[in-house]
Amino acid sequence: MSIDFTGSNLISVLLLFAAGLILIIKGGDLFVDAATWIAEASGIPKFIIGATVVSFATTLPEMLVSVFAALEGNADIAVGNAVGSVTANTGLIMCLSLICMNCAMTRKQFGVKAGILLVTIAVLFGFTRDGQLSVLESAMILVFFVIFLAENLIAGHREQGTEAESDVRAKIDAKTMVINIGKFVIGAAAIVLGAQLLIDNGSALARMLNVPDSIIAATMIAIGTSLPELVTTITAIRKKQSSLSVGNIIGANIMDLTLIMPLCALIQGKAMLVERQGMLLDIPACLVISAAALIPALISGKFKRWTGYLIGGLYIVYLIIMFTSFGV
Repeated sequence: MSIDFTGSNLISVLLLFAAGLILIIKGGDLFVDAATWIAEASGIPKFIIGATVVSFATTLPEMLVSVFAALEGNADIAVGNAVGSVTANTGLIMCLSLICMNCAMTRKQFGVKAGILLVTIAVLFGFTRDGQLSVLESAMILVFFVIFLAENLIAGHREQGTEAESDVRAKIDAKTMVINIGKFVIGAAAIVLGAQLLIDNGSALARMLNVPDSIIAATMIAIGTSLPELVTTITAIRKKQSSLSVGNIIGANIMDLTLIMPLCALIQGKAMLVERQGMLLDIPACLVISAAALIPALISGKFKRWTGYLIGGLYIVYLIIMFTSFGV
């Protein structure tokens, strides 16, 4: 990117960083709404919209942050954001969901996706032991994304088959079309601008605080881009729909790892470097926390409240190690 959106002092950097988060979150809302309407207006079945359009749209903020960072040569932010978002989603947001309410999901509902997520993290862990993720390894990880997408389509078709109501095509008139196209364009532009603000000012903030970019990426940026999942969780807690929250988190985590990480290497056309913190802490911690959340549920057939306390404690340990061992 040729335009620099970096603030000139700490206050302006923090304000621009916050503006980037707001633009990404609000832009993401507009983009998802508009993309869903366009798909429905085109007559695409709702189960396909849920499995593809909405999944892609909700992952776009994290994707652009990591891709832009990779293109600018900032592997710390690219990896830290993608992996850090998964760790934050699990250790912070899923923790909150499991502690605040019982999850009624059955093994049949989450088992396949949980397996895809754990295998993906384990493969990513193995691939990055040499400090990089090659183009070939990225293409192999994309295979897990294709498997996830296929499983989504099959599950969506199965669920649609049990519903009595048929898909109703969205209302199409000139005013509605203009509004939704406008939301689509404005939302996409807001996400792009917000992603650039986060990268530029996240790097500047790291320099001002004298901490590595990887710490800013794995904490402030990762948690910031995970705010939509947090909003979904809070809504689910209010409505006592724990399955919605946990299912959304597992799906978002798979998208982050199977799509964002490989794209960063494939777009560059060369191996993406994984720095010391990513190789020694971020990816291993992501594997440990995800395993602690999902393996007990796979064994017992359901998520339990004590798992929430466990993964929350592990996330705190992860942050302590990060700041004490890598924060210099």
